[in-house]
Amino acid sequence: MDKKEKNMDSRRNFIKKSAIVGTGITLLPGFTFGMDSNKEKLKVGLIGVGLRGTNHLNNLLLRNDVDITAICDVDPTRITRATELITSKKFKKPIVFGKDDYDYRNLLALDNVDAVIIATPWLWHTRMAKDTMRAGKYTGLEVSAANTMEECWDLVNTHEETGTHLMILENVNYRRDIMAVLNMVKQDVFGELIHFRCGYQHDLRHIKFNDGINPEHVGAEFGDKGISEAKWRTQHSLLRNADVYPTHGIGPIAAMCNINRGNRFSSITSHATKGIGLHNYIVKVGGENHPNAKLKFKLGDVITSTVETTNGETILITHDTNLPRPYSLGFRVQGANGLWEDDGNRIHIDGTTEAHQWDVADKWLEKYDHPLWQKYGELANDSGHGGMDFFVINAFVEAAKLNVAPPMDAYDAAAWSAITPLSEMSIENNGEPQNFPDFTRGTWVKRTPYNWMKNNY
Repeated sequence: MDKKEKNMDSRRNFIKKSAIVGTGITLLPGFTFGMDSNKEKLKVGLIGVGLRGTNHLNNLLLRNDVDITAICDVDPTRITRATELITSKKFKKPIVFGKDDYDYRNLLALDNVDAVIIATPWLWHTRMAKDTMRAGKYTGLEVSAANTMEECWDLVNTHEETGTHLMILENVNYRRDIMAVLNMVKQDVFGELIHFRCGYQHDLRHIKFNDGINPEHVGAEFGDKGISEAKWRTQHSLLRNADVYPTHGIGPIAAMCNINRGNRFSSITSHATKGIGLHNYIVKVGGENHPNAKLKFKLGDVITSTVETTNGETILITHDTNLPRPYSLGFRVQGANGLWEDDGNRIHIDGTTEAHQWDVADKWLEKYDHPLWQKYGELANDSGHGGMDFFVINAFVEAAKLNVAPPMDAYDAAAWSAITPLSEMSIENNGEPQNFPDFTRGTWVKRTPYNWMKNNY
């Protein structure tokens, strides 16, 4: 065994021991944003510095407890932009990688990288996360985490084999109203939980197509002729009929009903409408004679899935990105005593609000504003996506500094992402129910719910 292999083996053994110890740790108030600058800083590498990766980079650069030691991207223009951003904030110039698709592995071999954030196209997420965990680096993975059932198991198996932690970077779990409603759930405002609704309802046609020259220009191109997400995201709509992007909706709901921690998903049934939205858009912006107007997109315009849990709740999930519509994640949280709905910003609590009437949710959200938002809200204001991007990066950094299990771990990444392949199988079989694997191998029964109310991230 050479020196490099010995160092890697030593780090892996340390991480395995830390993982065992860390599962029972509750963070103390001292472990907060802005680590003492006299202590060793967390050394972070980024794989993928496109639009999402740059957003994470911006939030990291606001901190005094991290160093950005390395970045990787196959697009040299993104490398240039990220490097300039880092040095403009008086950080040391990072080591740069990106000569080919697998140059990220050279980043992972660096001794001066403790933690890695992966923000690349979906098909690279699992393979990069596996390599990152095997390299002993605390792993932050953008959504969705996996595309197939095999990949879902790969994330869990690699985590268990290496002892390296993985955090799925689902920012919507930290949205202010979502965290206030989570607070209400934990304080039993809604009573025993019965039913949830959520999803991803967002007109992304302008993201899936462009003119291949300027992202602000409307066009009908994608793939090799597209830029940014049009290079890769649209291909999923062409080839798959599934809920291809479930975690923004299911992540917050999973936290509310303690999935993988006393509860778990048991089955899913999914259905798809016909898919005409992307064809119509191509004709509208590119004309009937555009080559892409001849393509048949497999993805149904509206995918509807119903998930059952072992505790008897149901969750209705909707994916709707190919038709004209306003943005909505369509949240509903319903219990024996009342319910809250995102659309309409409304709430009804039996015996408190007027009978058979909705109440505007504002005063309730203010009353139950989550302690994290009360503490860090001002810092979060300019971080992106209404402030929730600050909190997801803060959680990643704080957990990585202590090398403890994150609030959203490898088991969550697998369970939430499994909705994609399971919905695909259900649709292919005329809505036949599909059983969720137990990614925790039975330990969901005794795993303790994450303490969103007391932990500092």
